[in-house]
Amino acid sequence: MGGVSGLLLQVTPIEGRTWILRVTVGGKRREIGLGGYPDVTLAQARDRAREAKDKIRLGIDPVEERKAVKVALVAARRRGTTFADATEKCLAAKLDAFKNPKHRQQWQNTLQTYVMPEIGAMLVDEITVQDVLRVLEPIWQSKTETASRLRGRIESVLSWATVAGHRTGDNPARWAGNLKELLPAAAKVATKGNQPAVQIEDMPGWFAAVRQRDGMGARALEFTALTAARSKEVRGALWEEISLKDGLWIVPAARMKMSREHRVPLTCDALAILETLPRFENNPLVFPAPRGGEMSDMTLSAAMKRLHKADLDEGGSGFIDRVSKRPAVPHGLRSTFRDWVAEHTHFPGDMAEIALAHKVSNAVEASYRRGDMIEKRRTMMAAWADFLTGKGRPDGNVVKFA
Repeated sequence: MGGVSGLLLQVTPIEGRTWILRVTVGGKRREIGLGGYPDVTLAQARDRAREAKDKIRLGIDPVEERKAVKVALVAARRRGTTFADATEKCLAAKLDAFKNPKHRQQWQNTLQTYVMPEIGAMLVDEITVQDVLRVLEPIWQSKTETASRLRGRIESVLSWATVAGHRTGDNPARWAGNLKELLPAAAKVATKGNQPAVQIEDMPGWFAAVRQRDGMGARALEFTALTAARSKEVRGALWEEISLKDGLWIVPAARMKMSREHRVPLTCDALAILETLPRFENNPLVFPAPRGGEMSDMTLSAAMKRLHKADLDEGGSGFIDRVSKRPAVPHGLRSTFRDWVAEHTHFPGDMAEIALAHKVSNAVEASYRRGDMIEKRRTMMAAWADFLTGKGRPDGNVVKFA
C-alpha cells in the first residue's frame, strides 16, 4: 500500500486494523508493526515503512533496535530513583529532624495528596520546572500556605536526591531565580489574617454561655479560654502532665509549636473544671472524644458556632470579630486574651507572650531570661479568670504590676 512494497493493513476478526511491514532482514522474514489505524494514517505508515527499510539497508534490524531501546529504558528506570522512593529515603535520613511525629506525618500526607499523583512515579532526574508547576499551580491561589510549604518539601526531596547522586543540575522546585519568576509571591496571593476573636467586652458573656453548655467539648473550650493555650495542646492534654496539687500543667516540648516545654499555671477555675471531669480507665487524655481518641479540632469549632448561633437566636449580635465581622473561632480566644492584657491591664507584654508560648521578640532579653515568670503569670491568669467570670472590677483594670 502507499507505494511501499511490503506495507500492509492487517485486519483482525474483530475489525482491528494495524499497519505492518513485511520485509526480510538477514535472511529472516520480519513483520514489523507500524501502529494502528486510524491513529496512524496511511501517510505516516508510509514514512515509517520507508524509514525502517533505510535502516535495513544500513544493516540495522528495526525490531532488535526497538527491543534494545526498551531494555535500556527499563534498565535506566531500575537504576534510577522515583520521586516516591526519594521521599521515603529523604524522610528516613531526616528522621532526627522530626522531633514531633506529627510533622513527619504532615510531610507525608501533603506529598501523598498533591505530589504523588502527578510526579510520584517519575524519576527524580527527569523532573522539570514544568512538572513542579503542574503540582503547585492548581492550589497556589486557593491553598497558598499549603502550596508554599509543599514547594519547600519538594525542593528538600530533590535536594536530597541531588546530593545522593540520583540527579544533577538545578533544583526545579527552587524559589529564588526560578519559580519566583513563574508564580506570584505567596504573601501577595493570600495574606494570612488573624483568627476571628471574641471582642473583649463580649468575653464575659461568651464565657458565661459556654459554662452553661454540657459536654466534653464545652469543658475543653472553657479550659482553653482560662489557660490561653492552643486548642491542639488542650485536646492532646494528658493527666500525667497535670498536677492538681501544684496547680500546674506542663506541656512537653514534643507537643508544643515552638518545641519547648511550656508550663501553664492553673487558676482555681481551671482546677475546678479538671476536678469535675471523669477519668476513664486506660485513657490518659483529659478531654477525650466520645469514642476514646483525641478530640478533633472540629469539635471545638462546632461548639463555638453553636454559642454564636444561640446568641443570635436570643436576639443578640453573636460573637463576632470586631475587624473581620466573622464569627469567632477557638484560636481567636488567644487574641482576645492578648488584647485584654494590652488594653485593660498593666501586666508586661512579654509576660503575655510567654503565657501564649510565643517567642519573645527582643532577642537580647530572651537570651538573658532563663525563667518563665511562672509565679508572676499566676497573678495575671487569676486576673484573667476573674475578668471572664465577672469577679473583677467593672472596668477590668488590675493593680499595676512591677
